Amino acid sequence: MCSNPYRDKNFRTLLAAKAKLDACGAQSWMCLPFDVDRTFPMPGGIHFTDMNRALAQGDVLICFGGDGTLLHAAKAATQAGIPILGVNIGTMGFIAELESTELELLPKIAAGEFEIDRRMMLDVTVRRDGEIVYKDLSLNDVVITKGAVARVVRLSVYCDGVPALEFGGDGVIVATPTGSTAYSLSAGGPIVEPDADVMIVTPICAHDVQTKSIVASDRRKITVRLGKAGRRNAFLSADGGKAFHLNTGDVVTVTRSVHQTQLVRMKDRSFYDIVHTKFKNS
Repeated sequence: MCSNPYRDKNFRTLLAAKAKLDACGAQSWMCLPFDVDRTFPMPGGIHFTDMNRALAQGDVLICFGGDGTLLHAAKAATQAGIPILGVNIGTMGFIAELESTELELLPKIAAGEFEIDRRMMLDVTVRRDGEIVYKDLSLNDVVITKGAVARVVRLSVYCDGVPALEFGGDGVIVATPTGSTAYSLSAGGPIVEPDADVMIVTPICAHDVQTKSIVASDRRKITVRLGKAGRRNAFLSADGGKAFHLNTGDVVTVTRSVHQTQLVRMKDRSFYDIVHTKFKNS
């Protein structure tokens, strides 16, 4: 189990969940999903196991926090072949299956009473002068944005080498169906069912009213070439992770990954029920 210390005050939800699992005889380990700022006051008396060590021994990763926490943990869990159960302590919690008030359902995990929902992921690479200088894996989206002081970035988007979009603006998002309800939606992209086999390309604040989102097959290779930026200040990030500085002429390639995130499902809910509930309460 891993919990976001900035959202789970004194790890109350994590400890309550552990008590539920202990009561039904399930063995569990407590982990941190990321490195915590040294100045952050951590409660004493709690032993945290290294995430990779716990994943090597466990069957399910239970993640407490918002969607950002789950996205951060998804890469490690996916590469370990472990499914993830999201428990929402955030605001939207679109990917999470349970709310923090539903911990009484956790014994179902120990009993194996759940299903697996497989979600497509994206591989992203950056080539500079023909050499790969960046690689990452993404569940939600790959985002190219201008820096805080840049004016406009010029971007050319290709599908299988064929020109698809060319525009100036604040950037572009390449999203999975899972990520369609995140940044892509805020930028004007469509809501897409999570089991659709597509990639969504959404311009960010394009300085051209004719430039719209594209929904491409997951078999396509999406290539983004970075043209002249206002002050050569553009960045790439996968799932909101650490930003990578792009240079003029860099080539970003996004394709469907062979990896899939496994999300634990315990409720019989339609995707549209989730959309209606989450956005009604946002």
